[in-house]
Amino acid sequence: MECVYLDGRPFIEQMGSKEKVIALGYFDGVHLGHQKVIKTAVQIAEEKGMEAAVMTFYPHPSVVLRPDSKREAELTPNAAKAELFEQLGVNTIYFVKFDRTLSQLSPQNFVDEYLIRLHAKHVVAGYDFTFGRKAMGNMDNIGEYSRSMFSYTMVPKVELFGEKISSTRIRSLIMEKGAVEEAAELLRRPYQTTGIVVHGDQRGRTLGFPTANVEKDAAYLIPANGVYVVQLIVNGKPFNGVCSVGLRPTFYSHEAAIQTVEVHVLDFSGDLYDQKVGIKWYKRLRPELKFNNADDLIKQMEKDKADTRTYFHKKKGS
Repeated sequence: MECVYLDGRPFIEQMGSKEKVIALGYFDGVHLGHQKVIKTAVQIAEEKGMEAAVMTFYPHPSVVLRPDSKREAELTPNAAKAELFEQLGVNTIYFVKFDRTLSQLSPQNFVDEYLIRLHAKHVVAGYDFTFGRKAMGNMDNIGEYSRSMFSYTMVPKVELFGEKISSTRIRSLIMEKGAVEEAAELLRRPYQTTGIVVHGDQRGRTLGFPTANVEKDAAYLIPANGVYVVQLIVNGKPFNGVCSVGLRPTFYSHEAAIQTVEVHVLDFSGDLYDQKVGIKWYKRLRPELKFNNADDLIKQMEKDKADTRTYFHKKKGS
């Protein structure tokens, strides 16, 4: 699979001439609705003997259009999106830089410069996809701008449990409630982040619970403070663990605290420092709590470990 970053329209002239089916969207999360769009494009490409491509944008348009309420963290930064797109059968990804110039393009200019020049012969997008200045272009009127150069498919709203599946809904579940189990149903996979294991204050080790302090390596959305059942992915291998996200209120005042993501890996010994790891988030066990002393915290941590073992035992048997 090829990833192409388009930071300006002159580069488009250098693109190949192969005819393409292009899926359009921001695709944060690559959730079930997004997957429907991309799978539709891949299927049509196979039927037509064309290349299956995705066109997505970075940064999020809110960074340019609404800087006071911009989206600072993502469910799937570009590298994570690329991995998921590849798993869905995409041949080429176009990461288009969203800036003021792009935001002011008319719908016709966007189609001319970003779709027709890339040899799109079929375009697929969700029912709510918009393009061009003031979002004047959409999947109802895209045919008016196509110059009869491509056909198109509009994918209808995808729902689960009677509600639309959306990145906003998933972000709310993860960030506000820590509801990673419910988010996983909308994603059709556990939510996952990546990061680097860094040196911490070694407090977990002194308590008998050594932890990997994971510092995110991209603008990932981190779940709400609390304790979670997770898997730490090291060199592609999963290790069951308990993850604490929060400010460690038992030991630090709120003013002095910095949010940390610390994973105690079950039945593991070894040096993880400076390694890139992934975290798969399975279930929130409890909110972050302040304990009266270290002994009370240790008792709770033992319970968290037992609950984690029970979770994976049941998961293995299901």
